[in-house]
Amino acid sequence: MRFSDETLRDIMARFRREMENGLGRDINPTATVKMLPTFVRSIPDGSGDQPFVCNLNCLHLVHTHYFLQLFDHVAECLGDFMEKQKIKDKKLPMGFTFSFPCAHSKLDEAVLLTWTKRFKASGVEGMDVVKLLNKAIKKRGDYDADIMAVVNDTVGTMMTCGFDDQRCEVGIIIGTGTNACYMEELRHIDMVEGDEGRMCINTEWGAFGDDGTLEDIRTEFDREIDRGSLNPGKQLFEKMVSGMYMGELVRLILVKMAKEGLLFEGRITPELLTKGKFDTKHVSILTRLGVEPSEDDCIAVQHVCAIVSFRSANLIAATLGAILTRLKDNKNSPRLRTTVGIDGSLYKMHPQYARRLHKTVRRLVPESDVRFLLSESGSGKGAAMVTAWASRLADQTRQIAETLAQFRLTKEQLLEVKKRMRTEIQNGLSKNTQSTATVKMLPTYVRSTPDGTENGDFLALDLGGTNFRVLLVKIRSGKKRTVEMHNKIYAIPIEVMQGTGEELFDHIVYCISDFLDYMGMKNARLPLGFTFSFPCRQTSLDAGMLVTWTKGFKATDCEGEDVVGLLREAIKRREEFDLDVVAIVNDTVGTMMTCAYEEPTCEVGLIAGTGSNACYMEEIRNIETVDGVDGRMCVNMEWGAFGDNGCLDDIRTQYDNAVDDLSLNAGKQKYEKMCSGMYLGEIVRNILTDLTKRGFLFRGQISETLKTRGIFETKFLSQIESDRLALLQVRSILQHLGLDSTCDDSIIVKEVCGAVSRRAAQICGAGMAAVVDKIRENRGLDHLDITVGVDGTLYKLHPHFSRIMHQTVKELAPKCNVNFLLSEDGSGKGAALITAVGCRLRQ
Repeated sequence: MRFSDETLRDIMARFRREMENGLGRDINPTATVKMLPTFVRSIPDGSGDQPFVCNLNCLHLVHTHYFLQLFDHVAECLGDFMEKQKIKDKKLPMGFTFSFPCAHSKLDEAVLLTWTKRFKASGVEGMDVVKLLNKAIKKRGDYDADIMAVVNDTVGTMMTCGFDDQRCEVGIIIGTGTNACYMEELRHIDMVEGDEGRMCINTEWGAFGDDGTLEDIRTEFDREIDRGSLNPGKQLFEKMVSGMYMGELVRLILVKMAKEGLLFEGRITPELLTKGKFDTKHVSILTRLGVEPSEDDCIAVQHVCAIVSFRSANLIAATLGAILTRLKDNKNSPRLRTTVGIDGSLYKMHPQYARRLHKTVRRLVPESDVRFLLSESGSGKGAAMVTAWASRLADQTRQIAETLAQFRLTKEQLLEVKKRMRTEIQNGLSKNTQSTATVKMLPTYVRSTPDGTENGDFLALDLGGTNFRVLLVKIRSGKKRTVEMHNKIYAIPIEVMQGTGEELFDHIVYCISDFLDYMGMKNARLPLGFTFSFPCRQTSLDAGMLVTWTKGFKATDCEGEDVVGLLREAIKRREEFDLDVVAIVNDTVGTMMTCAYEEPTCEVGLIAGTGSNACYMEEIRNIETVDGVDGRMCVNMEWGAFGDNGCLDDIRTQYDNAVDDLSLNAGKQKYEKMCSGMYLGEIVRNILTDLTKRGFLFRGQISETLKTRGIFETKFLSQIESDRLALLQVRSILQHLGLDSTCDDSIIVKEVCGAVSRRAAQICGAGMAAVVDKIRENRGLDHLDITVGVDGTLYKLHPHFSRIMHQTVKELAPKCNVNFLLSEDGSGKGAALITAVGCRLRQ
């Protein structure tokens, strides 16, 4: 039982290996030292009021074989205490000190892994002890309690001492049982997401050696104690060092010495043979054993007690030394200065034990300055510290949840959005209300989707930004339909974008000329489709009046003019070639036509990207702004302006209003500003700014970056919400934005992004549900099968947007079976297909 320093350092090394095993995600299930995360992230700083704490250390309860009796008893004790304190009518924050190995997934949830300390209550292992206690309290019904935190007594000890000494980062119990905890770097805890800050780890070191690691130092007496225990083969380290077993260890040694005639003149009394007769606190009181010791016997027994207790102190020193060297390595410091909070009857009642422990630790870890601080109030004060912190955290979490609740729409609210969209659709279709309608329902004069007979070569122009594309699209019909595309991209200089209209369209025609030279087709008179992604009011398939420039264009003499006419005049001025401009195309319509070529049931187009819009095939008899009653025509809804009349104000938030107020078109496109990629990032930025001002994020520090409008791009939402991204990578994205975030910050930012993007997908789905239900009712069908052609970066790249939108449409339009088909180049291929359909219908 005597160990050299070399042996103790070897035990230190073994324990360090077990700590590594316990911290690893893959090895942890088989580790003997479990290294359980406690979700306690900081030492108390002394701030905040102390709440009511229920220090329910189950060591002081009556043992029972039935968990219901156990927790009913706890609830009864708690009720009696509250009645004496005259606080039974209050629901106070409560901490639950539960001194057994538990797996935490959060601070107020603790699943019992296994009983120790002779507890065997059935039906508790594998259960959440908080739920069991809450159930028992609820069954009583005469008081209520809000359990904020479950704390191990070791953690409570560390926190108690930490209140008096901020350097305290280790807690040890050396009493009836033994255990240790310490503050580990979060980046080393594989079982918990995050890499910043620290978390208290409950080592549960009592099971050290259960895998045979300590067999070379265990004695025949240790093995005999283990065989007679309630849990043979388990908690072997605890059985070598804790107060519950040391007295029995001494008794077994004395029995052997007496049998060999080395003590008590070889006399063995019934008391000496009685298991448990010799408690740890009775080490030197031999009269309890019914023997009449000589002076030599007393000296020998005292020597045995000293050897057993010193072995315990040395082993504890070795395992504590392993923790201290890990702390030193974590800090990358040449010398460690720390405090160890300590509690337990064995440590308190045996001054020589404490001295031996201190001396051995300093010898094994000479590069450390360790202060041992005795806990004055056990784990109760520490549990209060944790509960106070948990209470503040719960209040913060509640306030954040209340903020984000504004973005969580109920099914009833979404049905109301659908209903209002239907109203606005009708207003846009009716001649008397169209001029004041927010959803304009603009006729496109596209009267048919492709039927597969389209054939020929077509030119397509795609003007929607600073780059301009010219395409040659070769469509071939027959058994094997094909679409072959060639294109070239041209830049539009800023001086052309903001010059005269004549200069702009001359530049466009110059690009067409260059492309025809490139393709060797200058002599062919090709049909042309013009994708012009600016607000236009069409009067025919090949005529569209520009309402207003957007996206940085300011060319003069264009607004209010027919852009097809401007293009034709520019072609005439060049006098190099002739083109048949058949159609002017909106990108939403192009998307629908592209998908309709692959899937004949596609009669709806949706853009869910930087902007948001939809189109669909409406019955001509319902479009009062055009002549005719037969057939169908595609209507460009321009639904981004839905809500501009205030009909969505009840679901808009202060953050939506802030984004709208500072936009270039305040008061307009309100629906688009709630669900399109151009604005979602800015909504998130406004929420993050508000939460930071309230002290919930980024330590309350609003950086210059966070103040910058537009800095939080929507692509960051897609990255942050990716299921493949751990919080470490989320934090990296935030750091790229100049935001110094903690792990908790990253979790909150992810929640904010999720709430904003989910609402966007849901209200987009509500709008689409209104459209497909309108089509179903137009046709007098009980059930509609239809396909929606979709394009846009938000739909394509966001990890959850499409799924949530699909689910919303399914819930809000249950009589429609809606298939979504992703468009491939709707603005190019779609323009050519519209042109092909136009040529077919013209012929």
